[in-house]
Amino acid sequence: WDAESGILFSGDLAVSVGVDPTRTITDLGPHLPRMEAFHRRYMVSNKVLRLWAAMVRPLPIRMIVPQHGCALQGPAVQDFIDWAAGLDCGIDLMA
Repeated sequence: WDAESGILFSGDLAVSVGVDPTRTITDLGPHLPRMEAFHRRYMVSNKVLRLWAAMVRPLPIRMIVPQHGCALQGPAVQDFIDWAAGLDCGIDLMA
């Protein structure tokens, strides 16, 4: 988290696959198909994502910049946090 710029460098959270990484996403909905499979497979559990969301939600985030894929800006920032907090993933999907 860089407080001066308002950029959250998120590592593997918000990664997108098969995209032009120079694009900045402001509308998350159409971009979700490029993110969902990765997050369902590689995020540990919904509990972990809820804890992450609770930690970052109070920050004045202007942009989320993942390790791979497109940056998220504007409405896409809070939309991603909300989406991640509700995502079943990892051990949640194991029977």
